[in-house]
Amino acid sequence: MPDLNTPALMEKILRLKEQRNAIILSHNYQREEVQDIADFTGDSLELSRTAAGVKCDVIVFCGVNFMAESASILSPEKKVLLTETGACCPMADMITVSGPRNLMTFFPGYKFTGEYTFPVDFTLRDIKKLYPDAPVVAYVNTTADVKAESDVCCTSANGVKVVESIDADKVICIPDRNLARWIAKNTKKEVIAWDGFCHVHDRVTVEDVVKARQEHPQALLVAHPECRIEVLEIADHVTSTSGMLRFAKSSDAKEFIIGTETGLLHRLRKENPDKKFYPLRKDMVCPNMKKTTLNSVLRVLETMTNEVKVPEEIRIPAKRALDRMLEIK
Repeated sequence: MPDLNTPALMEKILRLKEQRNAIILSHNYQREEVQDIADFTGDSLELSRTAAGVKCDVIVFCGVNFMAESASILSPEKKVLLTETGACCPMADMITVSGPRNLMTFFPGYKFTGEYTFPVDFTLRDIKKLYPDAPVVAYVNTTADVKAESDVCCTSANGVKVVESIDADKVICIPDRNLARWIAKNTKKEVIAWDGFCHVHDRVTVEDVVKARQEHPQALLVAHPECRIEVLEIADHVTSTSGMLRFAKSSDAKEFIIGTETGLLHRLRKENPDKKFYPLRKDMVCPNMKKTTLNSVLRVLETMTNEVKVPEEIRIPAKRALDRMLEIK
């Protein structure tokens, strides 16, 4: 790959994008320059739904593996390219339909604060056998085969609404234990939580909140539901990344402490130049989200490699779980 400066690199990407009749999607947690060159920036499901409605031949997804799978599920007629094949989501890989889960291999050095409820070889099918009458609500941050094995999907924004819509007193929520606990706090239904988590959000403690508020006493604390329940209970507002963008824009406040991956700060600052945004912790960085560079985008457009294609036998039931969520008003 030639050592191009950023303007020249961006110009080459834009030219190739037009030739391929492609669109570039960037998750809110991507590098700043990747967000800037994208046609659409947002959360994973928001991007996939947008791409499904756009006339194009190729979708270049700057994100992690399950996001490209979601795009393939909703746009099977389009070629979906993942900018970095090694960009995975550790939380999504903490649950499998069958076979052992991947746990600590993804983030060496991270200090686990909790213990796993289930053995490593415990699977989604195993928990379904334990609770045969409990529908499975799968967070969109799951692989396609896990979605296909679930009853309905949810996002961090609509998890409570999805659970409330289910005609059952007991539900299984996978894979994020923190989102499940937040849902349980806001519903009368019994929520059976899987023990997965996002290591970026799970590392935040109450002490971190206290320190951030001492440093920025005028700022509102906005936290993502993937944070621990004790952090969410003392936040000023709890919402998804899209919700954070809306909240920051509509709020009269001028300063905000942002409790999610630091990539969102770029868009928050661009859309609200008159307001100040501070990370709840400076190390809330997802290394997998940062794997994509402008060179990654150029490479897949040049070679048309890294295609993600979900097989029909998985895509159809996975889409059914997504569609059931989208039907909920």
